[in-house]
Amino acid sequence: MKKLLRILVFCLATVSVSSLLADDSASALVKNTTEQVLKNVQQNREELEADPVKMLNLVSEYIFPAFDFNIISQWVLGEAWTKADDPTREIFTDQFRKLLVRTYATALLQFSDETIEYPEVPQKAGGRTVVVMQNVSGPNIKTIPIVYRLYRKKGEWKVFDVSVDGVSLVKTYRASFGSMIKNKGLLGLVETLSEKNRLFSQ
Repeated sequence: MKKLLRILVFCLATVSVSSLLADDSASALVKNTTEQVLKNVQQNREELEADPVKMLNLVSEYIFPAFDFNIISQWVLGEAWTKADDPTREIFTDQFRKLLVRTYATALLQFSDETIEYPEVPQKAGGRTVVVMQNVSGPNIKTIPIVYRLYRKKGEWKVFDVSVDGVSLVKTYRASFGSMIKNKGLLGLVETLSEKNRLFSQ
């Protein structure tokens, strides 16, 4: 799980809501955003390491505006989402987002020498979804294929899942959270996430 998240951090940092405007140029724009984010981290690494709040803000600004957390949360919870009331859904979505922000903020600082290639992916003409692929390699990791799945929402592309070496972010969290829901219930899961987020902010 931790290894998957470390790779996801690097890859998710390549997507920004302002860059994903057209399916025919998504790969080029993802590449430009990647360079901007990693340049920021490399130039300000010591400052970001010394001030966790700045790192959290960087993640929130560049990475997560492109993600549809309502859709992702719905798919992650599955049946538990359909049974939950609106306030519980909102609280879970908020705590889940905070969990990802702090996890990615911590792990992003660990990346420096990775190489990224952008293989072309045939797209379905007129489709509502688009796929962007990356191959990430480095001195200490094998080449790992990354697949982003996005859909168009109000004229903008939104990420609804990411797969790393064939492993889906949504499916991974769905399995993990499913076990916790089985043992503690959805409210127990929400409380666990809330407590972890509180401890991190202290």
